[in-house]
Amino acid sequence: MKGQGKMFLNSRLKWIGLFGLLLSAFSLFIHFLLARFTEGGIIEYQSSITVFSWRPIFESANFPRTSPMYRRLWGPIRLLESLHPDANPRGYYADPSSQTNGLIFVRIQGGFHEIRNSICDVVVVSRLLNATLVIPEIQSTTRSKGISSEFKSFAYLYNEDQFMAALTKDVNIVRTLPKNLKWARRKKEIPSFKVRYSASPYYYLNQVLLVLKKHSVVELVVSEGGCLQAILPPELEHQEELQRLRCRVAFHALRFRQEVHELATKVLSRLRAPGWPFIAYDPGMTREALAYHGCAELFQDVHTELIQHKRSWMIKRGIVEEKLSVNSAKRRLGGSCPLMPEEVGILLRAYGYSWDTIIYVSGGEVFGGQRTLLPLHAMFENVVDKTSLTTPWELSRLYGREVNHISSYPKNPPPIEKKIKYESWKTEGPRPRPLPPPPARPKSYNVEGWWGWVAESDNEPESTVMELRTNAHKLLWEAIDYVICVEADVFITGFDYDGKGHPNFASLVMGHRLYQSAALKTYRPDRKEVAKLLEEIHDHLYQANHTWLKSVRKHMRQRLLDGLMEASTKSKPLSFLSHPVPECSCLRYDSKETSFHSSSPSTQSQVQAALGVGHQCPAWMDSDLILHSKDKDNEEDLDEDNSTSSGLFFRNSGESHESGGGGSNNKEVQLDDLEELEGGER
Repeated sequence: MKGQGKMFLNSRLKWIGLFGLLLSAFSLFIHFLLARFTEGGIIEYQSSITVFSWRPIFESANFPRTSPMYRRLWGPIRLLESLHPDANPRGYYADPSSQTNGLIFVRIQGGFHEIRNSICDVVVVSRLLNATLVIPEIQSTTRSKGISSEFKSFAYLYNEDQFMAALTKDVNIVRTLPKNLKWARRKKEIPSFKVRYSASPYYYLNQVLLVLKKHSVVELVVSEGGCLQAILPPELEHQEELQRLRCRVAFHALRFRQEVHELATKVLSRLRAPGWPFIAYDPGMTREALAYHGCAELFQDVHTELIQHKRSWMIKRGIVEEKLSVNSAKRRLGGSCPLMPEEVGILLRAYGYSWDTIIYVSGGEVFGGQRTLLPLHAMFENVVDKTSLTTPWELSRLYGREVNHISSYPKNPPPIEKKIKYESWKTEGPRPRPLPPPPARPKSYNVEGWWGWVAESDNEPESTVMELRTNAHKLLWEAIDYVICVEADVFITGFDYDGKGHPNFASLVMGHRLYQSAALKTYRPDRKEVAKLLEEIHDHLYQANHTWLKSVRKHMRQRLLDGLMEASTKSKPLSFLSHPVPECSCLRYDSKETSFHSSSPSTQSQVQAALGVGHQCPAWMDSDLILHSKDKDNEEDLDEDNSTSSGLFFRNSGESHESGGGGSNNKEVQLDDLEELEGGER
């Protein structure tokens, strides 16, 4: 009996073990199916329960939206509310001819803003030459750079179908070259032009067109972020219509591919989920920009060496025509260097934005790393970026399926002399003898945050496949940043020029905001004036007096319009998309609005005259005019609201944001807020 019981127990244990193994295998199989076929569902599930590093912290759950302070910080700019987007043709505009002069194939090099500028230019060039445009090839997103094979070059960033559909009545567009021309291109039999930055339209009409008609195809290589003059000659036929075509390309045809658009929309909704407005901030602090403008001494240690190394490289290639060492402090006081994140934080706090304001930091990387952002984090609790608002699953889905590459630099063979010594050590003399020297430790140059090659070599190592892939990823990151910055309630930039002295990513954002929603607050600080203001309180930076705060507020308020006027003379000649006014805008008045402010029409007309906008919006754009005027009635009542506002530069831990620190100071700040509201509207 004991033997039978023991056998029964053993068999029972075997069946239980077998059942457990089958259950485990089935569970693994189910998990595999979920990971393989329902990746999107898993992402949605994770994003709903977790999962982000950002936990918003606010002083009060009640946000006072009916106060003059709110109007001053977040409200629209009334003098620009009559400005609306209008990029449609305004006169006779013929459809593209079915008989064209040939094909234009374009290879575009550069970063996000350079690619965007270049695509708009080549579309205009195709229209100008009556040519068929082959969808441009973006060099940094070709498959040789290690990106996913799911996407082609242009389609890695933009939606090809939308691009072609939106420009049907402007330019003939095809996806690829015919097979015979593809073979000719491989053999380099297609005539090619390396187009310089801001080329004249007559260069294309007098030189490129002749070759195009002869060979029926030309290749353009665009490498500097724009291949056509920003301001076209006034005598050029249909000059304004060509400018409006640029707007249609940039603001309507160039839509990001579906995965990028969906993720950008998710990030935007997560930013708005707390129900508070937010500021988008673009530092503009890239290594190239700092090197070009001579701002190396604003940093320390290896960062200064890296900037100087890049500046030396630029001098050798004629990009920079100045000497290597310049006075960075003097450049900063002259407004030639970016505002540091700390300085931008001081401006925002001085203007009245509270410590719990949501600030989204855009940009693929901030030179100097997170260390340069620490002061901004100290001033504002809710400083976030795309990594705080996305999951690794979402980003990997954005990149597509990529081949795993081992990132390592090729190791140099050991020197011949050392090899001979080691061989002789093995064969010489009887033991014991000294041990051979240990092998040199391999140098790892590809460790994030460490740039050992600066101390070892004058030449920067060639980019690995992983680094090339990361450069392609940065385009997707900047696409997400672009969407969020354009839609932000407030936008501010630390610098608006790139490493070649041309308008940068922030300039494109400001141009898009001016076109799409001109009345949204976009701060363009005068860096020279800001440096002067900061020097005044250099010794007591965090204990600013009331007079200084008033100066900062006045400067920030004035730059809402003065910066816009300045962009028309400084940025627009270099990049039309940074200031697409007046060509792509129209005026739409609200008669009820002008009845409230007798002084408003004259000031408004001065602003419009300075911007050059005179075209009246078409009648179909007046459909929401009644609702718009009702909103205005409510806004007028806000001017009479004497609710308290923050006069603090920095918040102390025991003070309330609304208290302002005392009765007399509170009353004084209220008067300042009302004065600024009135001054800003006149």
